[in-house]
Amino acid sequence: MTVVELRHVTKRFDQVTAVDRVGFTVEKGRITSLLGPSGCGKTTTLRLIAGFETPDEGSVWISGRDMRGRRPYERNVGLLFQDYALFPHMTVEQNVAYGLRHRGFDRTAIPRRTTEMLELVKLGAYRTRRPSQLSGGEQQRVALARALATNPEVMLLDEPLSALDAKLRQELRVELKEILLAVGSTTIVVTHDQEEAMSLADRVIVMDRGRLMQQGSPTEIYARPTSKFVAEFVGRSNWFAGRLGGEAATGVCVFETTIGVTLRVPTPGAGPAGAYEVCVRPERIIVLDGAVAESEGSELNALQGTVTDAAPLGGDVHLFVRLDSRQRVSVIEKNLGQPLRTSGQVVTLCFRPEDCIVVPADN
Repeated sequence: MTVVELRHVTKRFDQVTAVDRVGFTVEKGRITSLLGPSGCGKTTTLRLIAGFETPDEGSVWISGRDMRGRRPYERNVGLLFQDYALFPHMTVEQNVAYGLRHRGFDRTAIPRRTTEMLELVKLGAYRTRRPSQLSGGEQQRVALARALATNPEVMLLDEPLSALDAKLRQELRVELKEILLAVGSTTIVVTHDQEEAMSLADRVIVMDRGRLMQQGSPTEIYARPTSKFVAEFVGRSNWFAGRLGGEAATGVCVFETTIGVTLRVPTPGAGPAGAYEVCVRPERIIVLDGAVAESEGSELNALQGTVTDAAPLGGDVHLFVRLDSRQRVSVIEKNLGQPLRTSGQVVTLCFRPEDCIVVPADN
């Protein structure tokens, strides 16, 4: 069942088109992420759904009803703002109950509902505290409980974890998803953090300059981006420019790069003629010590280079290699306690044709 639907929605501010004919649907009980850089139109899209902005063209539908002319309080949406917007003079319990009182809930049922929400976010023991007596993560959970208390048809979250430090963001990301799944909430999350979008959402919608660039599951977006913008935004990448050549094997063709290196890459589907670019994710590259000659009939791509830097970062080792062609390539290896490679060490980088992502250069 579709809960939210945007139909060719456009929003302009003076001469700037903030949202440009955006259309998508959100299914009941699903978590969808609007992902993109600052200024791409994702927050404006959220405000259009909430009713804080009115489309210049197109329409917003919630649960099969056209929201044209309906104010925010008439839309039954829950909002979790970036700064949480808790009332400092109220206790935790009073903050959670606020929406219930102003939405006309049965006053005798409000205490029970408030208790349910506080237990859901594991803050039952904090009900008498004020926001200033809570940590950032605790404030975030109070704001979430307040938004969920009214049982909204749609939950709208605007950069919900951006005010927290990196370690706490990672911990609360898991909690947030568990809570949203526990209540079966239909949720739209706005974020510029690709890890947050990929870990929270069932479906990711990538935006840029007001336009919808690609939508799909996190796996589809990461493994099969349709443009260079999407490939770069949702993960680290190494790029090779060049032109497609003849077929090397079934489903594999030759790619002649501008740096004089020949690669084997997947044969792209029907697309524009001309220049292409190939992306190789750093974690898909295998590093072999020394200069390894390419064996006859090998299906692997093998590039020789010299290590310029190796940085152990927790569970991963980030390696930077300068190819003989002078192009720099980044590699991510698992940190298994192996000796670090040293600057100046000669290595061979290997990756399969299927590890290459081919996109038209004009994207």
